Amino acid sequence: MTQPIIEIGPLQLALCLGFVLLAGVTSFSYKLKLEKDLFIGTVRTFAQLFLMGYVLKFVFEVHVSWLVLLMFIGMVAAAVHIIRGRVSERSIPFVIPTFVSMIISYTLVTMLVTGVVVGARPWWTPQYFIPLAGMIVGNSMTAISICLDRLFSDLKARRTEVEMKLALGADYREASQDILRAAIKAGMIPSINSLMAVGLVSLPGMMTGQILSGTDPLIAIRYQIIVMLMLVASTSLGALVVTSLVRKRCFSAAQRLLLR
Repeated sequence: MTQPIIEIGPLQLALCLGFVLLAGVTSFSYKLKLEKDLFIGTVRTFAQLFLMGYVLKFVFEVHVSWLVLLMFIGMVAAAVHIIRGRVSERSIPFVIPTFVSMIISYTLVTMLVTGVVVGARPWWTPQYFIPLAGMIVGNSMTAISICLDRLFSDLKARRTEVEMKLALGADYREASQDILRAAIKAGMIPSINSLMAVGLVSLPGMMTGQILSGTDPLIAIRYQIIVMLMLVASTSLGALVVTSLVRKRCFSAAQRLLLR
């Protein structure tokens, strides 16, 4: 028997603040100095999610393609901004190629999932496109951050080896192929680990949300399988394209390593 959906009101949300209070007490007791971050993070969580809720409600009601795509571009721009903050390297301009490659790659992947796999008509239907695109961008953001950080750190650490290969006549691709491969692999490992653990160690957010909203668990599971496979594909594609483009910018036209 399907249980009715339980509405979450202001009282329930207020009660949840007790969890943050517990974390704050722990921070204060052990002098972790995280109280300010916990407070700011909690306020931002409430503000950002409620704002997003109203935005999504408006987008769903208006139901126009350009607004959906504009929202998607905004999500990618926010992800690139976060990536820029996580990657410490500043001598190599990686923001623009990252943004452009994410827009192209993830638009194609999301179109394929919504229009072909799920079968939404039209393919940009906000109810499907925005949540799926958000999961793709969010997961790939972490992977790309790891890839770029690994790429830059390995190029610096193995500078002598790379420059020796360049001096012997190798181009930048040949001189840094192992480094590129290691960077892409590092970015893909978290997604592969999620594949291994899903259903046994964790119940993913989308599946849990659907079940809580009253969806048949078997239907929720099918959607989650689509999402997990979609995320692995998008993560690998994003890691490959972004890292390859940025690697090229690490070398001059004269095949000289620019990183310092």
